[in-house]
Amino acid sequence: MATVDVLVAVRRESAGRFHKGLSAYKDFRVQIVSDTRDALDVLADRDKHVDVLVLDNGLGYIYEFIADLRHSYPRLFIVLVDEEADFGMPGQADEISTEPFKDNDLIRRITRLMSDRQLETLRADSMPAVRQFAKELRKASGELGKQQAAVRACKNLGYDYVAFYRLESLDPLQITLKAQDGPNAIQAVAPKQTSADDLMTWVTQSGQSRIAGPQDTPNHPLVARGRLGAVACVPVTFSSNRYGALVACRDQPGTITQENMLMLELVAAQLAAAISKETLS
Repeated sequence: MATVDVLVAVRRESAGRFHKGLSAYKDFRVQIVSDTRDALDVLADRDKHVDVLVLDNGLGYIYEFIADLRHSYPRLFIVLVDEEADFGMPGQADEISTEPFKDNDLIRRITRLMSDRQLETLRADSMPAVRQFAKELRKASGELGKQQAAVRACKNLGYDYVAFYRLESLDPLQITLKAQDGPNAIQAVAPKQTSADDLMTWVTQSGQSRIAGPQDTPNHPLVARGRLGAVACVPVTFSSNRYGALVACRDQPGTITQENMLMLELVAAQLAAAISKETLS
């Protein structure tokens, strides 16, 4: 299993116990915070990557907090820890552990979630839409042709506007619009380059997928201004190489789900692999 970035939000008096219990597992890279505000800061940091968030139920207002996280981070795994309960239901969390360090319960739950994600990806990869895109990608000529094929494939998944932004340079940071599909009026006003605080830059730098509605930050400028209702943005990365971000928008707010994100991530992964081959050839 690849390295898993685990963010743990627990009460200060429990921090040492959780760090010791999780850091001993070689495949985990662990960061500990002591309240939900610090957890949000880490999740929002474009220089940090988080696969799994472990939450201590004792921090308070946890169920409301999880509900908010589900909106912006639909692909984030959340494990709730409630050591004061005899048993528990995860609710909106993915798992719940009442005895995190008995028989490595917390470690086993995290590794199972990550394994399930891999199986989910393999199953989705066999879907007709993904297989069709793979064929179109092989036929597409050059890097630009492959970028346009990816944008078309995402548009065919039921989005109103789709774009691909290419990472041109890290220093100075330059991320440029390379391909788009959608209404001419939207294409005409879409930003040709990203800004430092928009969603495309955040996703490219953090390597994490994210959904945004009109009131969220970071955001796509056209969603923030109400021209579009919802945006999903996924990183286009292969191995340690970052190539940019795919952006898919819908007119209606609240219409992009976790399953939608999975399909976008599959398209992005195939595009990244194709770009990698192009740059090496």
